[in-house]
Parts: sequence; C-alpha cells; structure tokens
Amino acid sequence: MKNIQVIDGADNCTYNLYAATDAEFEEIFPNGTNVEFVEDFFDRVGERHAIEITSNLWKRLVNKSEAQGIHGTLFYQLLHKKRYYPTKKESERRVL
Repeated sequence: MKNIQVIDGADNCTYNLYAATDAEFEEIFPNGTNVEFVEDFFDRVGERHAIEITSNLWKRLVNKSEAQGIHGTLFYQLLHKKRYYPTKKESERRVL
C-alpha cells in the first residue's frame, strides 16, 4: 500500500492521507509520477473508472501519526498549481 495525500481547494481542507493499493497508485500516478490533478486523472482513465478507484481510497483513511511516508499528492480543484508541476514529479517542481 502507498499513501496519497489529498489536497483540495476548500479553506478548511485537512490534507488527509489515504492508502492505495500498488495497482491503484500506478493508475493515479503513471510512469513514476507522484503528483496528479484529479481532473487529469478523470480525463485519462474515464469518469467511471476514476470514481471506482477514488471510492476505494476514501474507505482507507490513514492516521497521519501512523503513516509511513507520503508517496503521492492528489490535487482537487487546484488546477492553477499545475504550472508548478509540469512533469508531475514533486522533485522537479518549478519555483516561480
């Protein structure tokens, strides 16, 4: 299992962590990426499949104090942040 931090546009966002299976993680973050925008994910895999995967994630909330790492970041409603992650790899984040 790999942990995904979800960051959304809400003012009261809690930046929750969710556990993903290796297969789910690879579908959300293909080709070694570790940053994704939910809108891109839905476009890439289709709405039905994306809902299936994210519905499974929401059932696996991870207690942050027990987490052993954050392996990916999934942004919701924050497309303006895409300019910082052109390769969708956090290590290659652009500083503007």
